[in-house]
Amino acid sequence: MAEHKQQAESKNNSRGGNRTIIAITAVLVVLGLAGGGLYLYVSAQSVYIDQSVIKAPLINLSPVNSGVLQAVFVKAGDTVTADEPVAEVGNEIVKAQTDGEIVSVDQNIGEFENALTGQAVVATMIDTTQLRVVGHLDENKGLADVAVGDPATFTVDAFGAKQYRGIVDEVSPTSRASGAIFDISDQRPTNEFDVYVRFDPEKYPELKNGMSARIWVYKQ
Repeated sequence: MAEHKQQAESKNNSRGGNRTIIAITAVLVVLGLAGGGLYLYVSAQSVYIDQSVIKAPLINLSPVNSGVLQAVFVKAGDTVTADEPVAEVGNEIVKAQTDGEIVSVDQNIGEFENALTGQAVVATMIDTTQLRVVGHLDENKGLADVAVGDPATFTVDAFGAKQYRGIVDEVSPTSRASGAIFDISDQRPTNEFDVYVRFDPEKYPELKNGMSARIWVYKQ
């Protein structure tokens, strides 16, 4: 009797275990389907741009008159204010045009800077308030669905999965290619267009010029 009782209990335990496994499997399947559906829904509502970078327009600082580069007062990465001296060329002091950040400097002290030929850039800076995320989007990967005013989120490689918010404020009217290229193959060329997403640099001070990013633009 005891042996039969143990066998019965073993069978019941086995059935209970099987039911638990089946229940867990069913839950996982449902969650998987729900997750897949959510992914498809989000994908359908957004345009993903993988190749993106944070940057601002470059501002070249040059003397009005030609002369020898006598001194440089800043280095790359320095924060400057408008009219702050950055270099001396001849008897002329070259100053920052606006508040911002120095991104490159000419360190060739004693070199002649020829302002007449436009080859007298002694430093380059950016206005950090003009930082934007610039994405390169293939014309056949959702470009037609992106418009100025669309909300966007983006991540920055340096900060992992942390999400930032912005808004599309420009879509380049021309492709990044300098001109059309024609060949005899059946493969049509695919051009890339720049999509600009503006954000609040004061809200995200950790974001720097040149950082790699990824963008999701949400269709309206």
